Amino acid sequence: MVNMDTELPIRRVVHPTERVVTGRLVRLMEGYARQVRVGQPVLVAVLTAAGVAVLLLRVARALLSSGTRGAGRRFKELKEGPEFLVTPVRVRESTGRLVEVELHGHLPQSALHPGDHVQLTLRPQRDADLPPRIERIVNVTTGQLLTPRTATLWSHLGPALLLQATAGALLVLGVTACSALT
Repeated sequence: MVNMDTELPIRRVVHPTERVVTGRLVRLMEGYARQVRVGQPVLVAVLTAAGVAVLLLRVARALLSSGTRGAGRRFKELKEGPEFLVTPVRVRESTGRLVEVELHGHLPQSALHPGDHVQLTLRPQRDADLPPRIERIVNVTTGQLLTPRTATLWSHLGPALLLQATAGALLVLGVTACSALT
């Protein structure tokens, strides 16, 4: 028979419910990729408006000269959404409680080290089972203010597609306004 010592303290990792957590950085765990969800109605609206502008540009290009067509991304590619890095972070609060939060995006490699005294501003995620994500980090040890940045729907679509969508929407609004006035 094996004698097990049941009096050893077991420290559980918990998800904090507070908006601000202060403590010592214990560990940056191995990161993994998570995909940004792309709402289909938003994507269809942007692509439809951009399609109007592209159609107008193709007509103008056909009338003026024979230009080459740039390679655009397909609906399926845009629907998948961008991936961003998720790094689980463990922090020991001054009370001794070990908490786990998530860092979304990238920070400079030298920004955080185990043992650094940090103050984290947190935001709960849509999925209640996931730990809260870090909005802002104040590294008290180094005096740095850090804000992780992730890919968004708008950065995934890109400035060119968004400009085309804006031009297409303005064109449709202009034609609608002219037809309403006449």
